[in-house]
Amino acid sequence: MSQVQQGSFLTLHYRLSGANGRVFIDTFDGQPATLSMGGGQLSPAIEHKLIGLEEGTRTTIELSEGEAFGEHRPEMVQWVARKLLSELGDPNERYAVGDVVQFPTPDGLGSYAGAVRDVNEDGAVLFDFNHPLAGQPVRFEVQLIGVLN
Repeated sequence: MSQVQQGSFLTLHYRLSGANGRVFIDTFDGQPATLSMGGGQLSPAIEHKLIGLEEGTRTTIELSEGEAFGEHRPEMVQWVARKLLSELGDPNERYAVGDVVQFPTPDGLGSYAGAVRDVNEDGAVLFDFNHPLAGQPVRFEVQLIGVLN
C-alpha cells in the first residue's frame, strides 16, 4: 500500500472540528476531497501528521491549541472604515456579525477573508482576519481512500 509523503496526491474524506465540537468541514456524507500534500489546502501541522499514513487508514488526529492554525493574534482584529469597504466592493452592502468577507491582496492576485465581529453606528466594521480555528485545539478525522505518489 502507498504511504502519504510530501508531494502525494490524496483522495480522502475528512472532518475538521474545533474545541467545542463545532464542525467546520465534513466530507464524509458527500464527495471525497482531493488535494496535493504541500499545496496549502491543509495546514502544515495537519499535513505533517498525515506523513507516513497508509492508504486505507482511518484515524483521528488531535492537535493542541494553536498547533493547527497558529495562535489567535489580537493585531489581526481590525476596524475597517465604511469608505474603504465601499471602495473595495458594493457601496450598498450591509454587514452582519458572522459574515465572512473576501478582500483582495495588495497585488490583486489573491484574496484573504475576514469575519465580521461588530458593526458600529458609522458603518465601520470590526473584522477578525485570524483563521476561525486559530488558538483552538483541533480534531481532524481522516479516511485515506487513495494515495498517489
